[in-house]
Amino acid sequence: MAMKTREEYFESIRALKLPVYLLGEKVEDTVENPIIRPSLNSVGMTYEIAQKPEYEDLATAISHLSGKRINRFCHIHQSVDDLLKKPRLLRLMGRKTGTCFQRCAGLDAMNTLNAITFEMDAELGTEYHQRYLNFLRIVQEEDLVCDAALTDPKGDRSLSPSQQADPDLYLRVVKKDARGIVVRGCKAHQTGAVNSHWVAVTPTSAMKEEDKDYAVTFVTPTNTRGITYVYGRQSCDTRKLEAGSIDVGNAGFGGHEAYMIFDDVFIPWEHVLMCGEYRFSGRLVEIFANYHRASYGGCKSGMGDVLTGATALMADYNGTAKASHIKDKLQEMVHLNETCYACAIAAACEGSRHSSGGYLVNGLLANVAKLNITRNPIEMCRLAQDIAGAVIGTTPSEQDLAIPEIGDLLRKYLKGVAGVSAEVRMRCIRLIENITMGTGAVAFFTESIHGAGSPQAQKVMIQRYSNFEQKKEFARKIAGIKE
Repeated sequence: MAMKTREEYFESIRALKLPVYLLGEKVEDTVENPIIRPSLNSVGMTYEIAQKPEYEDLATAISHLSGKRINRFCHIHQSVDDLLKKPRLLRLMGRKTGTCFQRCAGLDAMNTLNAITFEMDAELGTEYHQRYLNFLRIVQEEDLVCDAALTDPKGDRSLSPSQQADPDLYLRVVKKDARGIVVRGCKAHQTGAVNSHWVAVTPTSAMKEEDKDYAVTFVTPTNTRGITYVYGRQSCDTRKLEAGSIDVGNAGFGGHEAYMIFDDVFIPWEHVLMCGEYRFSGRLVEIFANYHRASYGGCKSGMGDVLTGATALMADYNGTAKASHIKDKLQEMVHLNETCYACAIAAACEGSRHSSGGYLVNGLLANVAKLNITRNPIEMCRLAQDIAGAVIGTTPSEQDLAIPEIGDLLRKYLKGVAGVSAEVRMRCIRLIENITMGTGAVAFFTESIHGAGSPQAQKVMIQRYSNFEQKKEFARKIAGIKE
């Protein structure tokens, strides 16, 4: 099957008829729902650019399984060059959508499963890797979106999964028979879940023997019976229900998260990729975290390009672009943004071949990249609001422009420099508001802190990868210190 077009992707999602709840009601058609549709458009862009000849080398790849050209979001990295093309592609996508395009986690999960199932088979003699490859062929042949579901609700964070008062606060296996397994639980904050065809479910952390029922990994279609979706709220999300396009800030694109509730869902054995092998759960999470933390250096720097551009436009519209302190702040935004991207590129350049034939990013540099991203985008948001001014939080609605007795007055008083209309200035204001405070802030601000693990998680991994004993030896030799 040829790679899907944007329109074919939309129709394939409509055909799933997922049970989705939003604002207290069941959604009849997720494709046409005005709150969900912008997020679908963002995923659609991953299909659109794959059809354009000028992006073929970046947005597509040759499958190592079939030898056919496929969407790069379905590809298993086969070289350092593949690792490098990923952050470059993600930055391009961030520039084109200004938000989360929801496919990074699935791409990273598929590459993780390629490695971990190979490792498990090599040590345990299981058949997980072949099951995984069978799934991957489906994804590549049908050009599908795969969601990655790791995060559990977790309940009392001081207790392990098996110690929770409610055993379902981490997704677990509740039944096994000759046909397969039955799972129960919830996966929280699932980016792009409603816009995906399949989901790869994995443990959220390293498990111990007493938690082996929670050491479960599987793949399944998103419309599998027993899975229900509850769409997450975002700041300013109901603006999408209003008339007009200015106040939304980013009218064409968006991201989303959802709670995925698994109510005794049956998974056949051919889709099970881990079941009780708790010793491999931590390794799985480590590989995924490294991939995904490096990914953030691509997508967030693309969004950072959009925010920096909008902020520079606001300086033009306000007549402050020539002020030295404005120039300094814009330069600082560029510095912060490029630092995030540079670490992602470095993690790819220092990547290495895995025994499965796939390629892994450098773990230390991936975690350094993500730790920078827990800080730099937040500072960029502060600088953007500083340069833009208080209008970010006080500008009236575009609907007020239509009121005869005040519309013309607002157009007069919302202007900046001559030659730029109030409407144009308002559009720039709302875009900055969207990225720093509104629905886009989930993708740029909140995800930067918590996505792929909160800051402490990166610090733990940096400590683990740092090899201080080697560094001490470097110093001892130069200083002439003998043990």
